[in-house]
Amino acid sequence: MFRRTFWFTTGVAAGVWATTKVNRKIKQLTPEHLAVTAANKAIEAGGRLKDRAVDFALEVRDNMARREAELGDALGLNAPVDRELPAPRSYAVIENRNSPKYVEGPARKPTHPTYPTYPYNRNEDH
Repeated sequence: MFRRTFWFTTGVAAGVWATTKVNRKIKQLTPEHLAVTAANKAIEAGGRLKDRAVDFALEVRDNMARREAELGDALGLNAPVDRELPAPRSYAVIENRNSPKYVEGPARKPTHPTYPTYPYNRNEDH
């Protein structure tokens, strides 16, 4: 009699356990639960992606500042500034085409290979 009661109780416990497991799995496979799970995973992935992007941007900014300082040192931009004015230049950087040196008379139309050599209106008498 004790043996039958033991196996009956064991069977009932196994049935309750199996039913509970099956019901949980069925609940997990409903469309609503799947949508909530997918949304939660997407939010977590977005948070991780945002954190990585922020870390990357900060690393780029730090490396950019370090490299800019290296280039400034190499080019002498970070050197102490000498308050003395530089010596004046002895030549003009841009030539003045309006000076008398370049003016030869009344203004003429420039000759260019794309300009036609014939009058613009062939029917007009000259």
